Amino acid sequence: MSDLTTTDIPVGSVATNPNQLATTPDASRREPAASSPGTTKLAGESVTALLDHEKKKLESAKQLVIGSLRFVPDFPIPGIKFIDILPIFQNPVAFESLLEVLVLLIQERFGSQIPDVIVGLEARGFLFGPSLALRLDRAFVPVRKKGKMPGACKTVEYMKEYGKDEFQVQEGAIQPGQTCLIVDDIIATGGTAAAAGQLVELSDAKLMGYLFMIEITNLKGKALLGDKPIVTLIEHDEEE
Repeated sequence: MSDLTTTDIPVGSVATNPNQLATTPDASRREPAASSPGTTKLAGESVTALLDHEKKKLESAKQLVIGSLRFVPDFPIPGIKFIDILPIFQNPVAFESLLEVLVLLIQERFGSQIPDVIVGLEARGFLFGPSLALRLDRAFVPVRKKGKMPGACKTVEYMKEYGKDEFQVQEGAIQPGQTCLIVDDIIATGGTAAAAGQLVELSDAKLMGYLFMIEITNLKGKALLGDKPIVTLIEHDEEE
C-alpha cells in the first residue's frame, strides 16, 4: 500500500486529562474522518523489555498486520476514508500474527500481569477480542449498545457526533475486583472506550487499561481515557 509509512516511534506518555463523556462527540465508529490518506506508523511503548527473539517476532508480525490494512475512500459517507481491518481476518497468517502482536504488546506494557477479563466493544472489538481472550486463557465480556443483550444490564450514556447513545454490559458478567482490559479496533475521539471504562467501574472491577489496533492520533482520543495505560499497535495521523 503506497500511502503507508512504517516507522517505529515512541508514543507519548499516557494521557492525564480526562473530560466529561456528555460533552465530547464520538467518531470512533466511522473513523478516520479525513479524506486524505495521511500517514500510518507503528506505535511503540515499552515498560517490560522483550527478549530479542520476541522483539523480532513482534516487528515481523506488525509489518504483516499493517500490510493487510485497506483504506476505503468515501465510506460510509463521502469525505470519510475508512480503515478496513477485515482483510486481516481473511488471511489466517495475518490473523495469527495479529494475535501474537497483541499478546506481546500486553506483555511489554503490563509485564507478568494478565487481565482477568477482556472487554470487547461492539462491533469490531468482537472480531479479535474473543480470540485474544482464549489465547490468554481469560474470559471475554462484550459491551453492546442498549437493547441487544437479554437480562439485567448496567448502562452508561455517552455522546456521539449526532446525538446520544448507550452502552451496556450484562449484570454479573464482570465480577467485583476483577481486572479488565478494554479492547477495540480503533480509538478516534475516545467516547465509546471511555463509556466502556465507566461500565467496568460500575461493576466494581478494576480497569487495567485499553488496547487498540489503531489510534487516529490527530483526534486526540487518549485525552478522554484518563491516566490508565493505553496500548496501540498502529498510529495513523490524517494531517501529515
